[in-house]
Amino acid sequence: MSNSPLGGDQRLPLYQQLRDDLARRIAAGEWLPDEAIPTEAEIKTAYNIAIGTVRKAVDALVAEGLLERSQGKGTFVRRPRFDASLFRFFRFQNAAGEKIRPKSRILARTVEYPAQVIATSLGLGARVKAIRLLRLRVVENEPFLIEEIWLPRARFSALLDLALEDFGDLLYPLYESRCKQVVASAQETLTVELASPPFTDYLKVPPSTPLVVIERIAYGYDKQPLEWRASRGAAERFKYHVDIR
Repeated sequence: MSNSPLGGDQRLPLYQQLRDDLARRIAAGEWLPDEAIPTEAEIKTAYNIAIGTVRKAVDALVAEGLLERSQGKGTFVRRPRFDASLFRFFRFQNAAGEKIRPKSRILARTVEYPAQVIATSLGLGARVKAIRLLRLRVVENEPFLIEEIWLPRARFSALLDLALEDFGDLLYPLYESRCKQVVASAQETLTVELASPPFTDYLKVPPSTPLVVIERIAYGYDKQPLEWRASRGAAERFKYHVDIR
């Protein structure tokens, strides 16, 4: 055990030290989402640690949602499915009632000083500019959601060189491919407000129309905040669905 390459807090149980080191390597991008990590036997050999300790560390990462096991295939870095939250809260359906994925369009991209609450959420210092995206999501050419998105400029500067029409419908794969930033978890808060300009114009709704607002703070595998987002949509299209077992 003295030959183990583990660092960190030696006061912690050995499995916790291993869990922390594996999590650090995931956060550093050594293994990408949907990619298999080494087998437990390979980790045992690499770290010179008992197989039971390895299994306990991997079990902890599975329980936390960083890893997932696939029977007969191995253990993989888990890729969260974030669009599921929007399907849980809003009805994305066509005229036939079939569930469809909204199309997206970036309306504006600027570099600005965020409001203090957003700067604090992103861990930015005073007077630090960030990238602001304004994105419209449409279903069958009708506006459905308007989203204000703020990103730390230091991590996402590559997006400043990308043409707006090349952003595509999904942002998180773009963050990963262009900026090497992987969103691993998020916290969401749901509130309701009355529509006012400019959101009335974007969503084509009358003033004071009830809007549902989903505010999200997204984090990387290293637990550092990557994105602040507020998604607004008409309350008449809002729904809430959850399975309780």
